[in-house]
Amino acid sequence: MKVDDLSWRILDCLQENARMSNAEIGRRIGISSPAVADRIRKMEDLGIIQGYKSIISPIETGLQLRAIITIRAFMGKLRPFLEKVKTFDEVLNCYRITGNENIVMEVVFKDQKHLESFIDQIIIYGESKTQIVLSHVVNHAPIKQSLME
Repeated sequence: MKVDDLSWRILDCLQENARMSNAEIGRRIGISSPAVADRIRKMEDLGIIQGYKSIISPIETGLQLRAIITIRAFMGKLRPFLEKVKTFDEVLNCYRITGNENIVMEVVFKDQKHLESFIDQIIIYGESKTQIVLSHVVNHAPIKQSLME
């Protein structure tokens, strides 16, 4: 399935509000609700739409610190870390990257003591650098059709 203009318009609606009804999407883009449902199902089956989720505010749930942590893995420690990182509840996102560091993670903590405890757990895998996030500048930006042009 090619992601055509109509499918992009559906994706725009879902990225605006994943709970938008098929009827509302249909009204916005000018096709029937069953046609919207069919296109959404096809995009789900093909992995274009990978899921739906709620976005929860860490601060409002009591997680007062958000940080970006990079790791430069010690020799032989990258693979073990890639498995271990999946077990940390604090990790919101983790990427394997190019450059001097191997890993960048977005993490959340209750407080400084929690951050310190987390760092104590990861320093056996490599040299880490921590930056505290002050605020979001861009957050959950939608993927736009214009990127394909």
